Amino acid sequence: MIKWSDDYLIGIEELDRQHEKLFEIAGRAFELFKNNIYSDKYDKIIEILEELKDYAKYHFKAEETYMISIGNKKIFSHKIEHDEFIKKVESIDLNKVDENQDKYLLSILEFVINWTSEHILQKDKAMVLQKVK
Repeated sequence: MIKWSDDYLIGIEELDRQHEKLFEIAGRAFELFKNNIYSDKYDKIIEILEELKDYAKYHFKAEETYMISIGNKKIFSHKIEHDEFIKKVESIDLNKVDENQDKYLLSILEFVINWTSEHILQKDKAMVLQKVK
């Protein structure tokens, strides 16, 4: 499980706090995955997915607003990546999740962690460097 570290800081305090919150949500999903006490995790998985989707939308809007404010010309390609993330989360087949909860929870976690860490380290760090002067 990838945990938040200063390597993910982009230097914009508000966005850094939001990125850290996304990692916190993923961390709770990982704790749920490891939890062997719950025989049925479905409701908790749905809660985490809803929170993830809602918070990601909030964060993406803040990030896109920031990009517009600095005149970043890559706003449209960045927004497409954000939209694809939301589409992927919204397309999760909840019936399949219910059938094999741990398997799908793990695949959701892998997607979220890989996408988020890659996006922050590559796209968001580049975004900050591309301020229009």
